[in-house]
Amino acid sequence: MLFTLRRSLGRSLAALACCWAGVAAAQALVNEPIRPLPMKAVGDPARIALGARLFQDLRFSRDSTHSCATCHQLRRGGADGKAISTGADGKPALFNTPTVYNSSFNFRQTWTGRYSGVEQLLDHVIIKPKAFADSWDLMAERLAKDEALSAQFMEVYGDALRPAYVRDALDQFLRSLVTPSRFDRYLRGDAGAITAEEERGYLRFKSFGCAACHQGINVGGNLFQKMGAMREMPGLETSGADLGRYQDTKRNIDRHVFRVPGLRNVALTAPYFHDGSVSTLDQAVELMFKYQLGRTASQQDKELIVRFLHTLSGEKLVPAVAPGAPP
Repeated sequence: MLFTLRRSLGRSLAALACCWAGVAAAQALVNEPIRPLPMKAVGDPARIALGARLFQDLRFSRDSTHSCATCHQLRRGGADGKAISTGADGKPALFNTPTVYNSSFNFRQTWTGRYSGVEQLLDHVIIKPKAFADSWDLMAERLAKDEALSAQFMEVYGDALRPAYVRDALDQFLRSLVTPSRFDRYLRGDAGAITAEEERGYLRFKSFGCAACHQGINVGGNLFQKMGAMREMPGLETSGADLGRYQDTKRNIDRHVFRVPGLRNVALTAPYFHDGSVSTLDQAVELMFKYQLGRTASQQDKELIVRFLHTLSGEKLVPAVAPGAPP
């Protein structure tokens, strides 16, 4: 009888040990430089859907040729695949179009960090002279002529279409563009979410120092850094877009300084850098090693890092939007 009790107790302890091992394996990783995205965005679904409709509306441009989605194409990683986009005024933009996905997690907006948040950026875009509507009031007046859209505003906000509601709906939609990836599942404890090679790439990403700038919830987007931090980067001009943050601050210390881009969905948003001058992710990694880290790495290490970067692509990029979504 004693032997039976011991054997039963041993089996129970073994089962308990296996149970705890399973729990441990599923626990989220701690003390990592990158934090996982929320599994889903928080917001009012009706306002988000309305914002999605406005995001595609060509009437935001003066000549009804451009919408927000013209340059920020959700099926292209939230950008447009061009080195430099052409604006609604027919003129080339100053910088490469950044992705709108996960942009609400950036501490500042645009390459130079000129705007503190999504709301301030929206104000700039809407009233941009010769491109969009010049003012929120004019925009609201134009949209209010659409009876179906006005009725949707009444249903969602319980009031007539007003500039504040247009701004709020767009803001909620942009904040809904959250793209959890396989790597987020890995951070939450799903060891099988990424391959062994991708995991080695992440370890290289950390050990070589990439995570010094590309960390946090957006794998970047939370600090400023000079292009050519460790070695002078050739080709940077002393005027125009290459001046970076200096254009806003006029401080010499800010010459060639930019907001560090977030790396989520980076495999989908070529070409790279503020001027769109780099066409492939492999080339971008090579240049970052040389000019930002001041280090050399084997071809295998760089390839592993690129494999890791692919794990940052969202598993569901295009949200559920109203009919007539952009291509």
